[in-house]
Amino acid sequence: MNILVTGANGQLGNELRKWANTQNCSHNFLFTDIDYLDITNQSAVNSFFETTSIQTVINCAAYTAVDKAENDEPAAMLINAVAVRYLAKACKKADARLIHISSDYVFDGNACKPYGEEHPASPVSAYGRTKLAGEEAAKTAPKSIILRTSWLYSSFGNNFLKTMLRLGKERETLNVVFDQTGTPTYAADLTQAIMKIIETAERNELKTGIFHYSNEGVCSWYDFAHEIIQQAKLKCVVKPIETKDYPQPAPRPSYSVLNKARIKAEYGIEIPHWKESLSRCYREILN
Repeated sequence: MNILVTGANGQLGNELRKWANTQNCSHNFLFTDIDYLDITNQSAVNSFFETTSIQTVINCAAYTAVDKAENDEPAAMLINAVAVRYLAKACKKADARLIHISSDYVFDGNACKPYGEEHPASPVSAYGRTKLAGEEAAKTAPKSIILRTSWLYSSFGNNFLKTMLRLGKERETLNVVFDQTGTPTYAADLTQAIMKIIETAERNELKTGIFHYSNEGVCSWYDFAHEIIQQAKLKCVVKPIETKDYPQPAPRPSYSVLNKARIKAEYGIEIPHWKESLSRCYREILN
């Protein structure tokens, strides 16, 4: 099977590359980023599909600068939605599967229990609006799976974990918001889930639609930061603050815990607790 991975230089793309390099599998991965395949160029996408047989696309490409998107929504929409439409159209023509990564930011954060896939989307930021538009674009591919995830981190690139580790070494105290609640997601765990979906699809048991995936458990950004500092055995003190004391251009969902019951039932996926996954990722960074 030829598997096209777009946005391969990001956190999830790098985790997929690492998986492909360490597993004994028969799949042929084609890792691409904008320097090789610009998915915002419809002609480039069409040409790629015309010259290469593709059975599955894992779309990791995304405009993820949440605050910047508030003043540059057209650029975010181009990557997060228009490009997805191009991929979906190409996948439909090639009868290929499309696995598209979406976000908890499609919700407004006003819920009081974990969001199920059927909960109405109501984004409160430009980034969230572009990700929701991307979901609608992905749905136009008959064999599409949309994976909503949250608080993604890994040993690759820049993310909250690595920022806290750096600041925890530089400062005596850190102020982190405690009134935004969700669940971190280790990109390596999401990679395992994606490959389980692909393996299931190979048996002609593909379940299409929207699925939620994050690690198990619930925490605030403060709890996440505190656990990072504890596991790293740093002396820095993490202090809780309210969102209003840390203003940002883009509003964040105050609650974005995702209900993972569907993906566990449909694909038999076991999901680790976020503290366990954080420990594994931290050990990976140390190595």
